[in-house]
Amino acid sequence: MKKSLLMSFLALTLLASCNKDKEILNSLNEYNLSMESQGYHFGDPLTLPANVLADADKITISFGDKELTTMVVDPAYFMLGDNAVTFNIIKKNGDILTQDATINVFAKNPEAKLSYTVVQEYPHDTANFTQGFQLEGNTIYESDGQQGSSRILKYTLGSVTPIAETAQPAEIFSEGATIIGDKVYQLTWMHKKGYIYDKATLSLLSEFAYPNIMGEGWGLTYDGTHLIASDGTKNLYFLDASDPSKMVKYLSVAGNTEAYDQLNELEYHNGFVYANVWQRPIILKINPATGEVVGKFDFTEIAARHTTGNDDVLNGIAFKGNNMLVTGKNWPVIYEVSIP
Repeated sequence: MKKSLLMSFLALTLLASCNKDKEILNSLNEYNLSMESQGYHFGDPLTLPANVLADADKITISFGDKELTTMVVDPAYFMLGDNAVTFNIIKKNGDILTQDATINVFAKNPEAKLSYTVVQEYPHDTANFTQGFQLEGNTIYESDGQQGSSRILKYTLGSVTPIAETAQPAEIFSEGATIIGDKVYQLTWMHKKGYIYDKATLSLLSEFAYPNIMGEGWGLTYDGTHLIASDGTKNLYFLDASDPSKMVKYLSVAGNTEAYDQLNELEYHNGFVYANVWQRPIILKINPATGEVVGKFDFTEIAARHTTGNDDVLNGIAFKGNNMLVTGKNWPVIYEVSIP
């Protein structure tokens, strides 16, 4: 009889402990979900619920192979945008509870609303499904996408007749492109490789594989030291210009209230990265040191003239002095706009 009472007592104790653990994890989950849309900024404390803290000897946050022991949004561990983490609650009795979570980190300062004025219009070939777009001198270098018709071409601004062009194999879907010295670098969408061309003739010189961390090829630019690539996520990847298969670093892009994914065509100018966001009529101005969106152009009015579906969207950024050139996939016009 005494043994039965003891076993019953132990069972009730175990059940109470399990229920308490569930309450702790539920509270932590509810707190994390409530904070996802609100987000955090670098330096903010993570103010966990009292019942989570009450029986905890220690709480850590795991980031794969890294672990944070203080409940602060530390930029040495967190990136802008969404961070997949695991909370580890080490209880006073030594038991460990774990809870997966997404912690969104946003830029502290609201992005500026940047203005523009159209100062000139130039013709653009409506056959061009613009993926990469750059001006050097008075020559446009454009990467034209779509399977079966992808190519790299160049033409004089104001004309639509190619000076030179090189077609890709039928299975290739061309993506972003940029210039380094006497070479043009071009990405492909899903084939995990890029091409390098002679700038003068656009003859193919070589190919390179992407770093494994890059899922696809979307946008590409050059900051004078690194190639900077996008892959349709919120990330910018800084690649070794002498060996683009090697990644130097990557960072994520966010504004004051949202993380921006589907980053597409890129352009580097005067210390900032400018980025299209796929299927949105905006261009972001990004601090490449932090990933913070410091400004945003709204090209809704221009895009509405040419966008009739999901494909013919704003996509194409280049610079003509301090003026910006913008165009889109299959658009008939390149716009030159003055900007702040």
